[in-house]
This record gives sequence, C-alpha cells and structure tokens, in this order.
Amino acid sequence: MPAGIITTASHPKFLWPGIKEIHGRMYNEHAKQWTDLVDSDVSDQNFEDDVQVTGFGLVPVKSQGSGTAYDSEVQGFTTRYVHLTYSLGYIVTLEELEDNKYEKVSRTRASALAFSFNQTKEVVVAGLYNNAFDSAHKMGDGVSLLNTAHPNPDGSTWSNMLSTAADFNEASLESLLIQMMNATDPRGNKINIPPKSLIVHTALWFDANRVLKSVFQPDSGSNNLNVLKATNSIPEGIHPNTYLTNPNSWFARATIPMRTGLKLYQRIPLSFTQDNDFDTDNAKAKSRERYSVGATDPRALWGSNGP
Repeated sequence: MPAGIITTASHPKFLWPGIKEIHGRMYNEHAKQWTDLVDSDVSDQNFEDDVQVTGFGLVPVKSQGSGTAYDSEVQGFTTRYVHLTYSLGYIVTLEELEDNKYEKVSRTRASALAFSFNQTKEVVVAGLYNNAFDSAHKMGDGVSLLNTAHPNPDGSTWSNMLSTAADFNEASLESLLIQMMNATDPRGNKINIPPKSLIVHTALWFDANRVLKSVFQPDSGSNNLNVLKATNSIPEGIHPNTYLTNPNSWFARATIPMRTGLKLYQRIPLSFTQDNDFDTDNAKAKSRERYSVGATDPRALWGSNGP
C-alpha cells in the first residue's frame, strides 16, 4: 500500500464500537499571529518586484545670478517576491470509509488539514524574523533584514539594529527607539518612522509587560516615571509570537507607508477539493494555496539579537 493512504489498518480500533474519546489530532489553535508580523497584499502575477527609488537631497543655497542646481532620482535595490505553492492532502480507502464506526473521525480530517495550513503560514512568516540576523538570508539590498550596514545607493550605510547586541530591558529598548528616531531615508534625509508594536518571544512576554506597563520605572527603588509608558512609546502594544525560535531576540515594527515594509503577498487563497479515484475507489482530498513573504524596506523592522 502506498505511503500516505489511510486504510483500515491505520487505526484498527475505529473498526470496533466502544471507544469513548478520540484525541491527539485536534487542539485549540492560537489566534492568528502572522498578521502582527507583516502587512498583507494580493498579487495576480507569477512574481512581484518592489523597487527602491530615492528622493532628493538637501537644497543648496542659490547665489544671486547663478543657476538653479538640479538633482536626480536614483533607482536602488529591487525586492522580488516569488510565490510558492503549498499543497497537502490525504487519501482514504473505500473500505476504511465503509468500516469506520466513528463518523467524527472522517468529519474532522478537513479541519486537521486546515490546521496544518494555518501552522505552516505562521511558521513561514515567523521565519522572516527568525532569520532576520542570519547573513545567509539576504534581503533585496544584499544583507540580512536586521543589519548594521544596510547599503544606500550612494555607498553609505545605515543600521536597523543595536550595534552591540543586548538582551531586552528598559535601557536597550530606549536605545533602539532613539535609533529609530534618528532614521534617515536613502538620501540621508531625516524621516519619521515611529515604533508601532513590539514583537517578542513568549519567554519575554512578562518582562516586556513589566518594562512597558509599570507606572514607575521598572526594577528601580525610585518612583521615577516610566517614560516608555507615559509617552505611549509602543502604541500598538506587545505581541508575543509562539513561532519565534530565539528567546533572546526582540523586535520593534516601525510605522512606514503601507505595502512598503514587511509583506505577505497572497497569490491564490486556500482551497479545499475532493475527488474519487475510479479504479481504486479511494477518496482523495487536498488543499492548496500560493503566497510569498519578504521585506521591501528593511526600515520597517528594528531589533536586537540578545547575547
């Protein structure tokens, strides 16, 4: 019998009455988390290209009688989103369907398949963060998503991570937020990309709440004001993510124009189809969807990879 086909031998207990409960296949799911990590867009192409174009530099002084200086736009790097197809199904023999005494087993198979697709999308999107510091995973500008030397078209560089890796605490978060306040565009102009949310591993969930929500300065015997809370420094709050793999890394998402930051392009939504094989009488079911995940502008994410 080919691998992957569900037969009467796959769960022989289901051929006999007397089973009280069936467990192990379905559990309650976490609420959707990938939407906290990326923005969603749609595509009707085989792939999508997002292209960086610089603005203009500072305006020079024009002397009397002299001509106006002219600047030019420059095309920077290109980020390509190639949509991948995710597909999974199951096959059940006719005999298994005929002899199975527990209809709820077959009724929940489609739900179990949907659960697998949900889990997969969460893992794929979280992978953007899990690999954010890895030089082997390069973004459109040729370096990792979080890097101290992102290249600009003129050859200068900029950083969206702490120069010295630091564990999450009040001081390191303040340092990162100050770095975000001083962000510049590809031409060196100051830009306003305030933090909107904090993304942390579940191991940092309680620490993050202590740092951001204490009325007074956390871990201090003084009654100094907790400025992070008082200034509403992270307006969209803390988002713990179950699918992050490094308990020491933490991230701040920046407020940048929609669809120019971290994205999931949905090419084909999730579908579920069923059919029967004429020769074997096997029942077949499968699901499929297509999407891609990436980062158009690395300025959308800032963080630190704690030591």
